Order: sequence, then C-alpha cells, then structure tokens
Amino acid sequence: MSIGQLAEAAGVAAQTVRWYEQQGLLPDPARTEGGQRRYGSEALQRLTFIRHARELGLSLDDIRALLELADNPAAPCAEADDIIRRELAKVQEKITQLQALEREFTRMLEECPAGEVRHCRIIEILSDHAQCLHAEHPGPDDAPATRRRKGQTTAGG
Repeated sequence: MSIGQLAEAAGVAAQTVRWYEQQGLLPDPARTEGGQRRYGSEALQRLTFIRHARELGLSLDDIRALLELADNPAAPCAEADDIIRRELAKVQEKITQLQALEREFTRMLEECPAGEVRHCRIIEILSDHAQCLHAEHPGPDDAPATRRRKGQTTAGG
C-alpha cells in the first residue's frame, strides 16, 4: 500500500509515518522504481502499535524498546514489565495529584460565600499560596511551600 493508504488505515497523517521512519520506529519501506514508498501489513501492524502506545502516553524511547522486544519474541518480557510499571507509577502519581487538586478546588468552593469578589475565598486562596492546604503541588520555586492557616505554619503547601 502507499504511504497515504497506510496512514489512513492507521488513522495518522502521512507526515507522521515519515517522522516515525526518521525516528527509526518504522523500517525503511520498499520503494517502487519511481521512488514511491510501499508498505505491507507488517508496517500497518507496527504503526498501529506505535499509535496505541503513544495514545497511552508512552515515550518514543519506551516505544522503541518495546518494539525491539516485539522483534525478539523469545526474549524475556521483564523489560516490558519494567516499562509499564514505571508508567503505572507515573499515572498513580498523577491520580494522587489530581485528587489533591480536586479536594483543594472543592474546599475553595465550599469556603466561598458566593457574594462579592472582595469576600471571595477563591480569589484570596489563589492570591496567597500559603493558604493552600495540601502539599501535593509545588510552591512558587517548584519546592514545597509553607502553608499557614489561622496563624499556624506547617511544612507542605
């Protein structure tokens, strides 16, 4: 199939196919006498793998490593497990951060009287990072901030 046909079948742009070739994720295709790229079903399968892995948030380096493993079916899959364990840990950390953010936003809404802006706790909290009640996000210098609430100072922020 042509590059356009491959791209359409995989749901990507032809430019993306070329870029993956340049990155070494797709092997150089066969070419016609006129120099046009020609791809087989293996290229579609590999491109579909790459696209799915990218949709799941895997880096190109991780995808490259997984493709190398896929090219050696008798190799142990411990490296594949390690890659996914690392990604899982990142996802779990993001979930933790998002849950903390959800709690903080909920608290802001609960504390806001919904009256005039001059009494708005949302504006007040966002204006003074020290009023933030959780430590799951970085302070102004990407270091944990100190939080103060009603005269108390605690680490975190």
